[in-house]
Amino acid sequence: MAESPLLRSTQLSSAQTTRSTCPYCGVGCGVLIEHDGKHITGVRGDPEHPANFGKLCIKGTTLHHTADPALLSARAQYPALRPTRDAAPQRVSWDVALDTAAARFADIISRHGPDAVAFYFAGQLLTEDYYVFNKLAKGLIGTNNFDTNSRLCMSSAVVGYKLSFGMDSVPCNYEDIDHADCLFITGANPAFAHPILFRRVEAARERRPGQKIIVVDPRRTDTSELADLHLAILPGTDVALYNGMLHLALKKGWVREDYIAAHTEGFDAMREIVRDYPPAHVAERCGIREQDLEQAAEWFATSPATLSMYCQGLNQSTQGAHKNAALINLHLATAQLGRPGAGPLSLTGQPNAMGGREVGGLSNLLPGHREVANPEHRAEVARLWGVPSLPATPGKSAVELFQALADGSVKAVWIGCTNPAQSMPDLGLIDAALKRAEFVVLQDAYRHTETAAYADLILPATTWGEKDGTVTNSERRISRVRTAVPPPGEARHDWAIGVAFAHRLGHRLGREDVDALFAYDRPETIWNEHRETTRGRDLDITGLSYPLLEAAPRQWPCPEGYSEGLPRLYSDGRFPTPSGRARFVATTWQNTAEQTNARYPLQLNTGRLRDQWHGMSRTGTVARLYSHESEPLLHIHPQDLASRQLHDGDWLQVHNPRGKVVVRARASTTVPPGQVFLPMHWGANAMAGLGINALTTAAFDPLSKQPELKHAAVQVEALAGSTELFCLRRAEDGGGQALLQALRPLLRRLDAASLTLAGRDQTVVVLRARLNAPDPALLADIDAMLDLGQDDEHLLSYDDARHQVSKRARIENGQLTAVRLCGEARAANWLQALAESGTDITPLRRFLFAPLNHAPAGLSAATKVVCNCYNVSETTIRKAFAAGESLTDLQQRTGCGTGCGSCMPELRRLGSHTPVEAMSL
Repeated sequence: MAESPLLRSTQLSSAQTTRSTCPYCGVGCGVLIEHDGKHITGVRGDPEHPANFGKLCIKGTTLHHTADPALLSARAQYPALRPTRDAAPQRVSWDVALDTAAARFADIISRHGPDAVAFYFAGQLLTEDYYVFNKLAKGLIGTNNFDTNSRLCMSSAVVGYKLSFGMDSVPCNYEDIDHADCLFITGANPAFAHPILFRRVEAARERRPGQKIIVVDPRRTDTSELADLHLAILPGTDVALYNGMLHLALKKGWVREDYIAAHTEGFDAMREIVRDYPPAHVAERCGIREQDLEQAAEWFATSPATLSMYCQGLNQSTQGAHKNAALINLHLATAQLGRPGAGPLSLTGQPNAMGGREVGGLSNLLPGHREVANPEHRAEVARLWGVPSLPATPGKSAVELFQALADGSVKAVWIGCTNPAQSMPDLGLIDAALKRAEFVVLQDAYRHTETAAYADLILPATTWGEKDGTVTNSERRISRVRTAVPPPGEARHDWAIGVAFAHRLGHRLGREDVDALFAYDRPETIWNEHRETTRGRDLDITGLSYPLLEAAPRQWPCPEGYSEGLPRLYSDGRFPTPSGRARFVATTWQNTAEQTNARYPLQLNTGRLRDQWHGMSRTGTVARLYSHESEPLLHIHPQDLASRQLHDGDWLQVHNPRGKVVVRARASTTVPPGQVFLPMHWGANAMAGLGINALTTAAFDPLSKQPELKHAAVQVEALAGSTELFCLRRAEDGGGQALLQALRPLLRRLDAASLTLAGRDQTVVVLRARLNAPDPALLADIDAMLDLGQDDEHLLSYDDARHQVSKRARIENGQLTAVRLCGEARAANWLQALAESGTDITPLRRFLFAPLNHAPAGLSAATKVVCNCYNVSETTIRKAFAAGESLTDLQQRTGCGTGCGSCMPELRRLGSHTPVEAMSL
């Protein structure tokens, strides 16, 4: 078997190794950072961390590449201030930056009151960072306008737990996957979004072949490939499904009346509601077979232990809180809770969304799982902080916050470690809001995010490998994050930026107590104060200290006097409600906020890719992470393409009343007719327009305030204009980010374009576009930027004015370094493969502008890479299976699937010869 160059690069010996955690999803994997004290040289999974036991997904395995010194051009390294909104940011000192911010905030507060300013942060902050800024907003300024992008991710799960159990306390842990007899995975695709947990699901299934797996998802995903039963429900019908399953459990005698009587309340009302959800009616509404509904209900209710796992499919909905509660109703009615393998396990999308919830990192929360609306809670926190009082009105949630910026009632916003100009719904609203704001501060490790274009002040923050503090994962497990290397330039820790700003602002506001309020000199002092706010609460961590966490990650609750946390909650049937009983929540089905109609007949679903994360500010710096899906693509059923006389690979306009995006089509049977799928990662840095979320709705759940990012109604039409434009440039010596940044202004001149990275041996920047007609001025600018404008011995050119075809290529040292094709681009993928491979093309010059089907023998076009660890393409895999090779033989020959394992679901699917996708574009 070949050795993976990717794995080899992570096993280099280095002088030092530092234990820390992965900065991506909420699984919370432990990592070992290899470094020389100045630079990170490798990364491995930590075999002692209980979240992953040494395993990493492809994103985690490539983490060290994101810290490559060659990528420093992507980092914010110095404070930068715009003298005017239209001017470029100019480097300033930290004193000037923070004094300016304090003066602007103090002025707005004095003129308009504390609620005229707001803070919007991320579930990627460490707990200590969160704590400082939350205290700054609510304790010093006196505004509850402090929200985070966890509002887009987990707030419905939070409300669901609180409605049912009385507190936001996840009752299960990852070990329950190993003990479950039935896994009910609903509204989640952990094969892509939480790969290491999915590896655990695969391992549990291998050990226990009798374990039943049910997957509920409108799409046929890699997760559903492992399922015994896939319920491809119609979008938004989750509550109808769960209520129908509860109806069947009652009818068949599968409910646990003894548990209901002893430990719950409100069941009689729910019993009446589910009478209106008979199987035939529910099956029709959900778009599934009645026998499949009955099978799911039986397995869920009668298995010795049923564990549900769920994520954005439930949360990102105008009915998200009730979707969560309806699922928990099923657990309560069947007593599937409080023992190994049983219970509702929500999967957090970010590395510290749980930690943010612990410190009160939402506009309606206070530290220690307290509520802004509760007078006793406000008094408790005011006493703990040593302030006279706290504001009583809940602050503005994420969507409300940006609506207030747009209408002018909020004047200034401080944005930290997040990218709302890419990730928020209804990006037209966000664009208007950030343009109208009087003052926008962006505190981030990266300086070229979409939001940076709106920032008046950019403050450089530290990031993975540089930070020190704690995070909490999806199973309530707190891990230490440790510093391995110093930050670049003048970047500072997030908590330190908050402390320095608080002191300056407090003095301007006349707060004599500010020095005592923010007397923090290191993360541990913040942790100790945060720890005290949890005393006596459901998440009591007064028993945990930095020295104890240095020894091993630990779960909460862990009160003083204990050294280990509680692995499962509610085993005794007692709940943190006034009655001590869990509550059945009266849930009835409601449709999505936006339904299809004659003008917008397609249901849009958004979600995640396997190898990218969120807005790609980090993963987007690694070229190999584009090889599985290389550009924004609309996954659409062939039937819907045919009915519009469209084809796989065509440029399409996807639009609704809020906005439009232009992307290429990917013919796919993973979505049923009438539905389409777009990955949520692509923003204005990677495509023409504002990004994918220009299409999504800002409508939100009235209880959780979480917007319905998963569903929108759209129309898909052919794009006018027939001129193809394809460009690439080899990026030498790690210059991919600098070249990307140089080319991004072109996106604003194009109606249809994508700008991405590619390559493994050689990094290549790729621009694809569609033009109404060739634009000589545009082509001249592109040629100049790609070093194709100078006519010398290295340049090959071809022009056909009659057919409006123009092509350029540069060959240096026998290798293809740049290409620009306009008017005819059939050889684009083949030329890209040549540039990526660094092949000596001296004998192939006459083929450079040949159509793809005229490429020289032995050379093939760039294709989708299924196994990123061993660089094994879909074409290679399909050919091997077509020739009769077994999966085991293929793995032994190529290594595919033996690295991080993220590609195993796709390998199994390809091996079964199931026709799922068209070949890569």
